[in-house]
Amino acid sequence: MIIYSAGQLKEELIDTGKKLVDLRLVVATWGNISCRVPKTGHFIVTPSGMPYHELKPADLVTMGRDGDIVEGTRKPSSEVLMHQEIYKARPDIHAIVHTHSNFACSFAVAGSPIPPILEEMAQLIGGPVQVARYAPPGTRELAEHAVEALDQRNAALLANHGVVAAGRTLHEALTVAVLVEKCAQVFLGAKMLGTPHILSPQETHLLRENFLKYYGQKR
Repeated sequence: MIIYSAGQLKEELIDTGKKLVDLRLVVATWGNISCRVPKTGHFIVTPSGMPYHELKPADLVTMGRDGDIVEGTRKPSSEVLMHQEIYKARPDIHAIVHTHSNFACSFAVAGSPIPPILEEMAQLIGGPVQVARYAPPGTRELAEHAVEALDQRNAALLANHGVVAAGRTLHEALTVAVLVEKCAQVFLGAKMLGTPHILSPQETHLLRENFLKYYGQKR
């Protein structure tokens, strides 16, 4: 795995934020992004209420494992506690993207999980996208519910709120966010046409395992 410097990660994080807006996964300044800083125990997170296309590296906030600000002068995202608790619970996760995309939010409002319906969903997310119990934004309860809903998967819905997407890199976390929105839309379309076929737990597990073992190039 390539080890990036904090400066490189900040540039990639800013680029990811621009893509969130361009892909219409968020509106205005909603949503947030973070990534771990390798070998430090720290993570970098977007600031609260600042337009993604205007962000500079100095606007990003570096957080310590226990919620202390290590670097930066801006107020961190209001969901910083959720990012912090997910990183504590999941050492395999190195980046988190939180979006408010339309089709996925429909499922979050309905309290309806998105079942594993596509191979890439099983491969990258690892199972259904469950709905976290509702809690007000920015609270410890929301952070705990998000961790619970993620379990060992890479995506969860926040009831009446949005999507949490995670991955080994910022690119992968963004891809998960895009995939959640795609699967929400495809599942709704499939239900209009008939009865959707859901991948079984065994099929989902095999697809995930093969993806982790064989997909992509070795670095």
